[in-house]
Amino acid sequence: MTRPEVVDSPPRTAPWEALTDRPFDASALPDNVRLLDARRVDIAPESANEHTARLEVLEVDEEVRSASAKSAAIGVGFLSRIRAWMLVPVVDFAVIVGPLAWRPPQIHAVLAMAALSTILMAGGVGYRARLHLSVLDELPTILSRLLTAAAVVASIIVYLHEREAVITFLETACQAMALVVVGRVITTRLIAFARRRGIATYRTVLIGGGLLAAELAKTLDEHPAYGLKVVGFVDDGDLFPVENHLSRLGDLADLDSVVAATGAATLLVADGNFEERALIDAVRTEVCQKADLLVVPRLHHFHTQTGLADHIGSIPIMRIRNPNLRGPARLIKRLFDIAVAVTALIVLLPMLVLVAIAVRFEGGPGVIFRQVRVGRDGKQFQVLKFRTMRPADEFESETMWCVATDARVGPLGRLLRCTSIDELPQLWNIIRGDMTLVGPRPERPFFVEQFSMQFDRYAHRHRVQVGLTGFAQVSGLRGDTSIADRARYDNFYIENWSLWLDIKIILRTFREVLLRRGC
Repeated sequence: MTRPEVVDSPPRTAPWEALTDRPFDASALPDNVRLLDARRVDIAPESANEHTARLEVLEVDEEVRSASAKSAAIGVGFLSRIRAWMLVPVVDFAVIVGPLAWRPPQIHAVLAMAALSTILMAGGVGYRARLHLSVLDELPTILSRLLTAAAVVASIIVYLHEREAVITFLETACQAMALVVVGRVITTRLIAFARRRGIATYRTVLIGGGLLAAELAKTLDEHPAYGLKVVGFVDDGDLFPVENHLSRLGDLADLDSVVAATGAATLLVADGNFEERALIDAVRTEVCQKADLLVVPRLHHFHTQTGLADHIGSIPIMRIRNPNLRGPARLIKRLFDIAVAVTALIVLLPMLVLVAIAVRFEGGPGVIFRQVRVGRDGKQFQVLKFRTMRPADEFESETMWCVATDARVGPLGRLLRCTSIDELPQLWNIIRGDMTLVGPRPERPFFVEQFSMQFDRYAHRHRVQVGLTGFAQVSGLRGDTSIADRARYDNFYIENWSLWLDIKIILRTFREVLLRRGC
């Protein structure tokens, strides 16, 4: 079928107009902006010859964005780069240490509380301002985390036999809590002001073109304090109620190109004509994973505002955590890995030496077994293990699925596998940065290729670093168990990561080892 020729007719608002607030004129496009596709989108009822053109995808390179940024005022350009995660934790820390001005003897305790409180209030992954800004909404969470930090520090003071200092510290902590609330009021007002002025806004692409998407687009346009500037929508199908408010940028399959072209930092999933499987694949591309993902829950009319829920107008919104573990979250996880791995190596060194001697005695030379595994983003590395058996040839271990009942596994090998002691040399992989303490277990390239074709979302496990232990392993999925179930558990871990979840999995790993459930 040939593409109809675009004729002169009154054009409807195009995506370029949504980005620049001026009518689209293809002849005025600079050389470094390329029109990738223009096609007919509808035919007016009164005439089959009258139709409109749609700019489906714009490829705007970084040169265009940087030129626009340079044309802005220097002050506004600087403010636009200041995000809430930079401002709020700094203010929180500063106001907590404020009482030191009149209580200098409490310096160590107050600094400890300030550091712990800042981490807790940022959720361990970096602060993100809510869409609906309200200190009263956040107050219960703020106070509970401040009280937790104060209780931890007070317990340490009591343990150090400084009971007299506890009362003084608690008085200081109460003053700090009051100052934090005042600080949050100030930062919230600053963020709201910046959003209304268009300084702290995020370009947003709506996924879906239904009535719900239309309501969201209208609300966000009328209330810039939410901080989201919708540049268009993507959807499959033919009928789009949201077209009265926005321009269609493409199909769902075009989402990564649309995000790259518009520089969108947020994706907002509403109602649309697409399958759930297609949606998951679309938002998990490399380009889209760099954007925040906001989702309207199913049956949102019955949704209760709890937990991580936010709202736009009367519509509840869930923020799906970005699994890339960038910035503060990745740094916190890495520091935690190094601290635990180094400590474990030092403490376990005598046992590791004894195990190495026993392996040498049972199986001869070659205590450490090296094998190529697939890590984050498909990168390959050599994993280290204590040898528990010898393969028939050098290539067998790359493609052979070994089980615990293999006759070549000796008594010592079975014990090491049962207790997972054979995996302890991977502490060195963690220190080197090949692995992390908690994450999806690494697999061999041959099986990664096979499993990625056979099992849904198996390849998505490699969005993060592989781990020494994982959520699947502490959930009864060690050894020769369902690969599909492992993939589901691993992806659940990735999408719900927190430092506390890592700690829980490590503690459950000890229980699994002590109860020898992997035997």
